Amino acid sequence: MTVKPDKPNVLVVDDDSMIRDTLKIILRADDYEIAGEASNGESALELCRKFHPGVVLLDINMPGMDGLEVLRVIKQRLPATRVIMISADSTMERVKEAIASGAAGFIVKPFNAGRVLDDITAVLDRKGG
Repeated sequence: MTVKPDKPNVLVVDDDSMIRDTLKIILRADDYEIAGEASNGESALELCRKFHPGVVLLDINMPGMDGLEVLRVIKQRLPATRVIMISADSTMERVKEAIASGAAGFIVKPFNAGRVLDDITAVLDRKGG
């Protein structure tokens, strides 16, 4: 494994604390810096404003402001931030809606560490991703 010194900081957003903890463990094991974590859309937007993360792992289904709304705001305010949606709802319609709204990738729950890291790497390797 080669360590990339230019790995972006990552914001983890999910209303389930176990999912957030799992993602943070996966990311830290691969030398990513955690910019922060949020359990809802409003907190996610505040942390994005404060930390300008390079990548946001964003759950779609959250109480209050859902992930697709948050995605649209992030892409409007921080267009260079790469957002990877995370959801158990992986219907083609949902995936297409996320991609059309600016998502750079989509991770289906339940996930494993290899899949999460592969998807982040693929998004980062794409130019303009």
